[in-house]
Amino acid sequence: MRLLLLLMWLPVWGAVELGVDTFVKEGIDKELKGKRVGLVSNHTGVDKHLHSTAEVLQKKGVQLVALFSPEHGWQGNHYAGENTANGNNAHLPVYSLHGKTRRPNDQMLKGVDVLIYDIQDIGVRSYTYATTLFYVMEEAAKRKMPVYVFDRPNPINGVIIDGGMLEEKWRSFIGYVNVPYCHGMTIGELATFFNGEYKIGCQLKVIPMKGWKRTMSYMDTGLAWIPTSPHIPEADTPLFYASTGILGELEMVNIGVGYTLPFKVVGAPWIDADLFAEKLNSQKLRGVHFFPFHYRPFYGSLKGKECHGVLIRVTDISRYRPLSVQYLLMGILKSLYPQQTKGYLDKVDGGKKKLFCHANGNEEIYRLLLNERYAAWKMIAYQEDEREQFKKLREKYLIY
Repeated sequence: MRLLLLLMWLPVWGAVELGVDTFVKEGIDKELKGKRVGLVSNHTGVDKHLHSTAEVLQKKGVQLVALFSPEHGWQGNHYAGENTANGNNAHLPVYSLHGKTRRPNDQMLKGVDVLIYDIQDIGVRSYTYATTLFYVMEEAAKRKMPVYVFDRPNPINGVIIDGGMLEEKWRSFIGYVNVPYCHGMTIGELATFFNGEYKIGCQLKVIPMKGWKRTMSYMDTGLAWIPTSPHIPEADTPLFYASTGILGELEMVNIGVGYTLPFKVVGAPWIDADLFAEKLNSQKLRGVHFFPFHYRPFYGSLKGKECHGVLIRVTDISRYRPLSVQYLLMGILKSLYPQQTKGYLDKVDGGKKKLFCHANGNEEIYRLLLNERYAAWKMIAYQEDEREQFKKLREKYLIY
């Protein structure tokens, strides 16, 4: 019985093969014979057996000469926004692409013939790993340097498309391309989208996965999840990051960051948990149930304080829409607690407002939340037509 329970928790090796697995299995590594290779990766760059991509490449005789790390650093132990310094790993230089220098420059690329990108993304526009890929492709194109992208699953799945598009005014490191907040594409598909829609001109080669289907969440893949950053600890966290992360930028409520359930709960000392859950559930948003929940954060602005709110439960992933959940939470908070909401919004300084608008990709959501008495469904419906247009546009870039 004990053995059976253990086997239930072990990863199912081979259910999905990653781009790095395909690269080795199909002998694509032979294309790099005699080439000096730079690897853009971090702790999530592993094959299906959890061997690091750097180690896999070196065992196949690929000549690695430089490593490049995104936000959160090579080992993934830096918090959001922290600058990461250049360093060394296994006698190779590690260049940080987060901080003062976010693009590989001439000094970093000296002696590099080819770049490989292999990082696990979370399928959300505001997560900066995709922006780093865009920058890498642009810099490689300037130098006529090939880029190989080892594809990985979109951990949410390849179906859910939700949230607003990106307006040019709000283009930034946390939102660099005009796709919905949840775009339903893999990192390899995004790379082809970047090249096609933004005319980068990169010599791009995407190494596809084997066995991945668009309806799969990461938990369906049989692959072991490695936390992509300190607050994305579990395979389902990306879905909830998309459900509460933007709300968290306003700092009105706690969203589970600082507690054991990052992005999965919403609470504050002034919320009536039962009433909040009742009003949310009465809106009959599909695929979700809100459960009254009480907790005390371990750190953050509400450290040690009794928070009352809701635990978000996904009841039907095929119908669940994370941004709809997020905007419903914002709207019901304002409807139930207009004075508290107004008080927090009045205190939002220019920096916080900018961050909120950058994350949304527009200023309209902020305007609706500020000015509309019943804002939820207006926020949910915002840019619905544009999302439908994107669904058609992305079809030519889908690999799977």
